[in-house]
Amino acid sequence: MLSQLLWLFGFFALVLVSVFWINRAVQLFDRLIGDGQTALVFLEFSALGLPRLIVTVLPIATFAAAIYVTNRLNNESELTVMMSTGTSPWRLARPVAIFGLISAVMVSVLSHVLVPAATQQLSEREAEISRNITSRLLTEGEFLSPARGVTFYTRAISEDGVLQDVFLADRRDPDQRLMYTAAEAYLVRNDSGTSLIMVDGLAQRLITAENRLSTAKFQDFSFDITTLMKSEDGIGPSLQHMTSDRLLFDWTGIAATIGRTPGAVAEELHSRIARATFCFVTALIGFATLLVGGYSRFGVWREIVIAFLVLVALDGMRGSLSDPVVQDPRLWPILYLPSALGAVIVLGLLWTASGARAYLRRLRGAT
Repeated sequence: MLSQLLWLFGFFALVLVSVFWINRAVQLFDRLIGDGQTALVFLEFSALGLPRLIVTVLPIATFAAAIYVTNRLNNESELTVMMSTGTSPWRLARPVAIFGLISAVMVSVLSHVLVPAATQQLSEREAEISRNITSRLLTEGEFLSPARGVTFYTRAISEDGVLQDVFLADRRDPDQRLMYTAAEAYLVRNDSGTSLIMVDGLAQRLITAENRLSTAKFQDFSFDITTLMKSEDGIGPSLQHMTSDRLLFDWTGIAATIGRTPGAVAEELHSRIARATFCFVTALIGFATLLVGGYSRFGVWREIVIAFLVLVALDGMRGSLSDPVVQDPRLWPILYLPSALGAVIVLGLLWTASGARAYLRRLRGAT
């Protein structure tokens, strides 16, 4: 039973990751390729986003595998045979619990180590892309805003990198408006920064206070665009970038370093742990719900829907418990409330499947 659970878990995880990845990759491809990036950059960004995507998908795959295997064993009457030979529901739940534990360990490794590392690397690469001038200016046929108050447009870019029919508007100074148009332009980088060399163009200057416009034609003109591309040199510390071992102690010190509250540090750490415990409970809820339903020639769709609704309710509860912990770090135990309620539901279902109704009838008869 454990081998079937693991095999189907891998299958469902692969299918779900592929579906979600394709949906995200289409948007990512349009954004990166449209900004002039290469296919290698697209593949790198896709790979760095996979750990977080896998963490989201694994609980769903765990639930689907538990439901599918239990339903198949039920339809083939294997569960009925095992229970008729004296195997209790508690014994049948053992391989499912081991499967849930394996799934929880995988989620823990991803949440505590791989996701923070991938998120930090992704943020650094995004910062590098944002500093890359080609991704900001070398886009044909679009009006771009590389900085606040600045608009840039080029009709076409030749194979040798020459910008054709360039328009540049600078509205950063409230007292004047500057507009430049040129037949051609070149991007030139040197030690002091980056310049836009415009050839055969027109410069226009509008004095807003006097509403006076002055124009000047030029053969070549150099416009320093270094300040337009200026951005932060590095990525500041963030909770999402820290591995869990760094969040175990000194919440106050960490919060002061990154400009957050101690509650935010506690919420980040314990939400990672709670995510793994919830994945463990997910497998048992799927198994126990179908086990109580038993065999039916009409199928087990009702039990599947009930199990799914229980999971949705518990997962929705997880989202509403974060804000109180952010406000007060001493409330971190409530983050485990959905997992605890799920465990209570599983225990009740297994107790019911083990003959609780017959036991209660005997107890009433004795009294």
